[in-house]
Amino acid sequence: MIKKSILTAVIIGIDILYASGVDLVKSKCATCHMLEKPTASMIPELKAPPMEAVMYHTKLVMNDQETMKAFIADYVINPEAKKSVCESNKVQQYGVMPSLKGSISQEELSKISDYLIEHYPSKAFVDMINEIQRNDKMNALQNSPFLINKEALPHMTKLLIKHWDKQTLGLSDEQKKKLLIIRHHTIGEVQKAKRNIDTLETELMEALFMDEESPKSLDNKVDAIAKLKASVTKVHIRCIAETLEILDDEQINYLLPFWEYK
Repeated sequence: MIKKSILTAVIIGIDILYASGVDLVKSKCATCHMLEKPTASMIPELKAPPMEAVMYHTKLVMNDQETMKAFIADYVINPEAKKSVCESNKVQQYGVMPSLKGSISQEELSKISDYLIEHYPSKAFVDMINEIQRNDKMNALQNSPFLINKEALPHMTKLLIKHWDKQTLGLSDEQKKKLLIIRHHTIGEVQKAKRNIDTLETELMEALFMDEESPKSLDNKVDAIAKLKASVTKVHIRCIAETLEILDDEQINYLLPFWEYK
């Protein structure tokens, strides 16, 4: 019996020793994380973020391999929402992964992390994300209620919500309370203005193309739209300024890589 137990342990040890990174990823990760690039139709059925997305976000905030390996080794054993590199809304959607403590060794973790870092995300996935972001920017610009649309003027409330619970951002409860007040006021003002702008723009188009009004007769509507856009742009600028007053320098530096018009 003892010999049999020793033999079993030796066989298991040999399997771990010679198991490849890809085999370990398939056996340890693929039960939850999709390993291929997902299509749009697959996303609603996913029970965890695809591995492409996990590693995309990991490499977005970490630069060197050792830091990434240390993060993966720690997170797999001691997962917490605040440690996640994924957007906070995605963590809320999928939940925090279960700990693999006791079911995975450090040797296996090392092989898995090496494989993931080398092979993910794929160029096809990065290209897909870039295309989605370009389309999102175009749609945002086309539907923007703001007079000024520049990357230097980000949507701070949207940006912060994506990183709301991240330990690396480190928002305190007091900061969150103040930021939520700004968010509530800003969104309320923007939505109200956008409804009015949409109505005026529709009326302007109908008057120009259906009622065949002269351009000069539409001056008042153009002025009204411009006034609303100027007003809501001031709200946007105040939101950025008030948010920056609440954040410290370290938090602002953390957000800088994501600082773009979205």
